[in-house]
Amino acid sequence: MTGQPAAAPQGAVTQSEPAGEVLLEAVGLTAGYGDLAAVRDASLRLHRGEIVAVVGPNGAGKTTTMHALVGELPVMSGEVRWLGRRVSSPLHRRVREGLGYVPEVRSIIMSMSCRDNLRLGRGDIGHALGLFPELERLLSRRAGLLSGGEQQMLILGRALAARPAALIVDELSLGLAPVVVGRLMEALRVAAKQDGCGVLLVEQQARRVFAVADRWYLFRNGRNVASGDTKSGHQAMEQAYLASTGS
Repeated sequence: MTGQPAAAPQGAVTQSEPAGEVLLEAVGLTAGYGDLAAVRDASLRLHRGEIVAVVGPNGAGKTTTMHALVGELPVMSGEVRWLGRRVSSPLHRRVREGLGYVPEVRSIIMSMSCRDNLRLGRGDIGHALGLFPELERLLSRRAGLLSGGEQQMLILGRALAARPAALIVDELSLGLAPVVVGRLMEALRVAAKQDGCGVLLVEQQARRVFAVADRWYLFRNGRNVASGDTKSGHQAMEQAYLASTGS
């Protein structure tokens, strides 16, 4: 359905991928800002019902890759495939087709209530509250008065309430307490396993996502330099990281 498999990045070799439908794919993707390429020749795949972690240090090209995948940045070379076809459409069209996106910047309206922020989404408020019952007592509170963890639950709950086919989440755990991060990761696992949502999770702190991720891609200096599955453990990713630095 998606043509030839994407070329494996250098470094650790990706273990066997799921047999399910490929929802989102980058093939030899180069993208950036103006004439400056921030990511070069990146290739990755996201299947239905799996969680894939995209890890690497700051400035590695992770967020740029996500912007290109959702249509917020033009593709300089290579291609993005969404639901089996090459796409160049803007983000709002991909969202209508079932692509969810939670950017690094918290995308809520601070002056509106928690309930009204949930209503801005395309999904059932009840489903969001089922994932995060903590929000029920906060429905009438202005979003700007919520804690950082509560805001992130609101954002993620709204995104998952739409039951997207695929969801891209950028730096979900930034600045949050471990207990809150655990709740967010739990909701993503439920969405993947119960609703079949494919989740592409960008995270600088790799250890935080290994408990829920099925596979990973390592980015460094604008390239995805290694990949693998989490069954091989965190040590395999650390070794790939060291190999990519020449250490």
